[in-house]
Amino acid sequence: MLRHNSLLPDGRPATWWRLVARSFVVMQVVLLLASVAHAISRSEYHQHIKQAVTALDTLSQTDENESVTAFEARDTETVNRVRQLLPRNETVEKSGAKVNVDNAWLHAELDRYVAEKTKARYELLKAITERLKAIDDRLNDLEAPATGKADDKDEANRKLKEILSRPEYARNVKQESAMTRLIERLLKWLQNLFPKPKPISPGSAGIISKIAQIVVIVLALGVIGFALTKLLPRLFRGRRTPKKRKEKARIVLGERLEPDQSATDLLSEAEALARRGELRAAIRRAYIALLVELGDRKIISLAQYKTNRDYLRAMREVEPLYRNVKQLTDSFELHWYGLAQADETDWLTFRSAYDQALR
Repeated sequence: MLRHNSLLPDGRPATWWRLVARSFVVMQVVLLLASVAHAISRSEYHQHIKQAVTALDTLSQTDENESVTAFEARDTETVNRVRQLLPRNETVEKSGAKVNVDNAWLHAELDRYVAEKTKARYELLKAITERLKAIDDRLNDLEAPATGKADDKDEANRKLKEILSRPEYARNVKQESAMTRLIERLLKWLQNLFPKPKPISPGSAGIISKIAQIVVIVLALGVIGFALTKLLPRLFRGRRTPKKRKEKARIVLGERLEPDQSATDLLSEAEALARRGELRAAIRRAYIALLVELGDRKIISLAQYKTNRDYLRAMREVEPLYRNVKQLTDSFELHWYGLAQADETDWLTFRSAYDQALR
């Protein structure tokens, strides 16, 4: 109990409310420093949202060989993992600005999900997942580069001049001008071949003059046709530029992959992670490389909304590939969603099963 006449460290008397006020200030400073220390970036928060969506998606399906006890254990581990990914309160930082994020709704809904034992449990899980996906979509919009800014008139003119000065455009213009000049010369030449008729007496024009006119016309048409066969292919060859289809980035298990990023590239990244001792991340990267390779071989169809269980079900009729991929899927779920520590043996076993599956 505080006394009304207690003394401060310098010997001055102090009332109980002054000591309480100082204690309150110290507590606020401690809380402020704690919130600053635990601030995460917006990209990290976005990644946690993606991981939470993927983790909850795995609870919407079970394998036919999975027992009730095994599913309940996986269910508990997944819920705890989501709670760790998205704490009840956290601070998100972007460009120096800090925002306090309240995830209390998620923890409350997860409590309801855990307590629910009826068929409504699936609907609760679906509602939680959909809400997290909506947050994910909103964060995607915030991270998208801004578009739609109109250039002013000077900028538009500058770009137009730059396009007109390109070699390919200048070459086309010159070819068109040369073609036009050639046609004009041919027309003048034909006009010179056929001088203006002079008045003649009836019957003076003989058959020889008619034959000469026909021969001249045929020769002129032949010259024009020869010129067109030589010039037109060159003219259109420069204009026909094949349009290369722009491929879009792929998203596999919440991971954004570049269009030219192959399964071999992903596997090389996984092996580099393993050499650095990041075995859990290496297993995840290698599992995504497996899905990409199977997608390239047209065995499965990759899609942003699909989970690892969706891909596994798609291979149910393909034996022995299904058994091999199921082993890799179980290892991936155990070490990534189950947060089990991975050692060198786990990685070597996973790597060997990877080669066996693709063989």
